Amino acid sequence: GNSWRKISWTEALNETAQRIGEIQSTHGKDGMGVYFGNPSVHNLGAMLYLPPFLKTLATRNRYTPTSADQLPHMFVSYLMFGHQLLLPVPDVDHTDFMLILGANPIASNGSLMSAPNIRGRLKEIQKRGGKVVVVDPRRTETARIADEHFFIRPGSDALFLFSILHCLLDKGSNAKSLDSFYAGMKVVQELAQEFPPEFTEPMTGVPAEVVHRLAGQFSSARTAVCYGRIGTSTQPFGAMCAWLINLINIVTGNFDRTGGAMFTNPAIDLLDPRLGAERGSFNGWQSRVRGLPEFANELPVSTLADEMLIEGPGRIRGMMTFAGNPVLSAPNGTRMDRAFESLEFMVSVDSQINETTRHANIILPPVSPLERDHYDLVFRMLAVRNTVRFSSAIFDPPPGSQHDWQILLQLQNRLERINHGWRPDIIIRQWMKNRIGPRGLLSLALQLGKRRFKLRHGIAGLSLKKLMQNPQGIDLGPLTSCLPGRLPDEQKQVNLAPPALVEDVTRLKSSFGSTEESVEEESLLLIGRRDLRSNNSWMHNSPKLMSGKPRCVLLMHPEDAQRHGIVTSRDVRVTSRVGSICTPVKLTDDMMPGVVSLPHGFGHDREGVQLGVAGQHAGASINDITDDNRIDELCGNAAFCGIPVQIEPT
Repeated sequence: GNSWRKISWTEALNETAQRIGEIQSTHGKDGMGVYFGNPSVHNLGAMLYLPPFLKTLATRNRYTPTSADQLPHMFVSYLMFGHQLLLPVPDVDHTDFMLILGANPIASNGSLMSAPNIRGRLKEIQKRGGKVVVVDPRRTETARIADEHFFIRPGSDALFLFSILHCLLDKGSNAKSLDSFYAGMKVVQELAQEFPPEFTEPMTGVPAEVVHRLAGQFSSARTAVCYGRIGTSTQPFGAMCAWLINLINIVTGNFDRTGGAMFTNPAIDLLDPRLGAERGSFNGWQSRVRGLPEFANELPVSTLADEMLIEGPGRIRGMMTFAGNPVLSAPNGTRMDRAFESLEFMVSVDSQINETTRHANIILPPVSPLERDHYDLVFRMLAVRNTVRFSSAIFDPPPGSQHDWQILLQLQNRLERINHGWRPDIIIRQWMKNRIGPRGLLSLALQLGKRRFKLRHGIAGLSLKKLMQNPQGIDLGPLTSCLPGRLPDEQKQVNLAPPALVEDVTRLKSSFGSTEESVEEESLLLIGRRDLRSNNSWMHNSPKLMSGKPRCVLLMHPEDAQRHGIVTSRDVRVTSRVGSICTPVKLTDDMMPGVVSLPHGFGHDREGVQLGVAGQHAGASINDITDDNRIDELCGNAAFCGIPVQIEPT
């Protein structure tokens, strides 16, 4: 029913394993699906113990927020550099010209550019005589401190970037002097010739004169870097945007160079094959219903509801969620809600009874973040400076509690017994994993710091003991040039023209005319936004973070409001192809005319949610009106940016 009761850990874990085993025995391995949310990459134990658990579960129905966020960056890195985690990072501390698209680092701290005090770092660019330029449909917090800001029509960033590349190659660049490990420049030059700024201006809204000027300033700067984030990712041409950003940095000589886009060299390098991180994969199989491609053994989250709702062999009958809330974070949340309700069995490893976990049969609550150790395995790979830091747990966990890695390990142990019986080797292996724990595995990973391609001073001396003696962290120095040595052994060259991306240019050229014609005249284009204290839904149950003015407010340009008969004091109804929501509106010239913005992660008013603070600031879920059919057709990433909506007073 709708009530909850406490049971013992033994009973909960036994029943969970039994139900998973029954579903997979009856419906096949893929009858069980898994979704791992954003907090898991901020969790050392989860990062270390999830991969072996997933190997035991052996389902192809794996989903994460990756395909609603940064998938295009990882996809392009896989195609160009040979590894999904070889992600270029802006050397913001040394650049003289920074061009930012679809990113608001002052609110997100950089996201795929881990940069403490990013406001100060951007201001330092200006203090040393440099320049910061923001191109975005909204005058963001970052745009307000930039030297210049230009509006751009949502979803047209690929055209703008192609026009920048056109100007750079047309005027001459460092492309002819590229090192021999870059391949495919001729193809890039031919493609860029088709996108002069005069051609793209009507579709992007960025004047041709501005494009010519920005390209000139970028190419003439002593050092420069182009950076794009979630606004460039979550659109129908997200992968192309990531590709073009890399190309702009490369052809101007600002790649793998101080002040440009560089790669990190972390103490624990996830590119090291001995650590087990996969290079990536693409389209090895497709989703059952819509035929969407897998990437790195995950399927696009936009099709998760299809796989739960639509009958047929391979339909998902059971789900496990781990620190995730796809009802609020994935497109078409209303349909996702119905999908979770349809399951035969659901288990959630989560500390919250939220919009998704309320559907679970069993919730396995782990200790809190302050009761566990932490080391950033992922975000050290994205840092603007090479550093290393270990944070010990602040509090001891209460008696009878479990770490999430212990929950995963015990479930894995039970599932292996169901699959293989009482094998001594499995029992010994599980005992050793439990004995060594995250600290032991972290210590072993630090010992692998002597990498084949480069040995930095000080790396060999790192140990967990040394990190614990330096809780403030240890500085390992600025980003340094590392190509071609940083490329995986299998990747001999940087591929500037991957065939999949080159072929997708045809879709870009053909789609914009039809898109312009298909959007109704009265439609506005909806984009999301982030707030410094409200980046994700799981932050909304904190009284401190939710204090102050309401954040779930639709931003709208006064001209659009007048055209639709809307005043600030009234709520509005926002309607898309998949649904409608009601929300307060705020009029501001920070929005590009024709574009409206609503933050994601709200909508805490569903029945059964037990989040007291979040419930007082419920708001409306933007993902009740985002469209699960809108994706980047190349890689499958969700296209949240630029959803056509109609708006009317309530």
